[in-house]
Amino acid sequence: MKLLLTGGTGLIGSELVKRLRNQYQITVKTRSPSKAYRQLGHDIHAIKDLNEIKDIGDFAAVINLQGEGIADKRWSATQRERIEQSRWRVTRKLAEMIQAAEQPPEVFISGSAIGFYGDQGDTRVTETKNEPTDEFAHRLCAEWERLAKTSENGKTRVCLTRTGVVLSRHGGALQQMITPYKFGLGGPLGDGKQMMSWIHIDDMIGALEHMLSNADCHGVYNATAPQPVSNEEFSQSLARAMGKPHFMRVPAWVLKLALGDMSHMLLTGQAVLPERLQEAGFRFRYPAIKDALKACV
Repeated sequence: MKLLLTGGTGLIGSELVKRLRNQYQITVKTRSPSKAYRQLGHDIHAIKDLNEIKDIGDFAAVINLQGEGIADKRWSATQRERIEQSRWRVTRKLAEMIQAAEQPPEVFISGSAIGFYGDQGDTRVTETKNEPTDEFAHRLCAEWERLAKTSENGKTRVCLTRTGVVLSRHGGALQQMITPYKFGLGGPLGDGKQMMSWIHIDDMIGALEHMLSNADCHGVYNATAPQPVSNEEFSQSLARAMGKPHFMRVPAWVLKLALGDMSHMLLTGQAVLPERLQEAGFRFRYPAIKDALKACV
């Protein structure tokens, strides 16, 4: 079977290719096909533009993970637009192609993020029990999901994944977090009370596989571990996993000065539960933060 993947050279996408390459003939949409071949191998097919695809119905499945890193740069007006359009344009195009296909793909899995919920304090939220706050991350994800839903046609299952902080030893947010701990300077951000909803990379890939192969899966799924933790608990667990001290604290004002509006994302949080994934029969390999971090570091 054929699978189309956008964002295939990213943290999640590259791991997904490793897991699915024996089951699918994978086409990766990427800004740099040469980089994709070097990173992923030559048994994939890399394209630079979706217009290279004559009929998206040739693919049994489409997985859309493309998007500018939300924490890569300060959120200037230009960067906000870049973050938005890097997600919205490709999602809109995929939805239009699926709608136009005579025999569309069986399943379309499109990325989103727990930023959809906005700042929730320590309130436990699920896919069905939540009251999102109106802020940049929510508006970004809400439009991202709306565009993906326009692909619904009665023949294609549409799944939306609201992903938390993905923990991996091969890159991503965790590799940026551990640097101060290596020097014995680790500690929480701000007051450390903000909740963190996270997921180990193995469970992230497993969740996508579950949605891909389970014909009953459709709609929104929180891709987060079932045990969210405070930033304080996360930082303590990371220090223990690395065998490092835990006594420093990054004041909120320092983050605001260094990162501007983006600091809001680090100083607020959500306690997001994967209710629908668990109801669909998915079992987590790493439900607890201490085990997940030990596996990563």
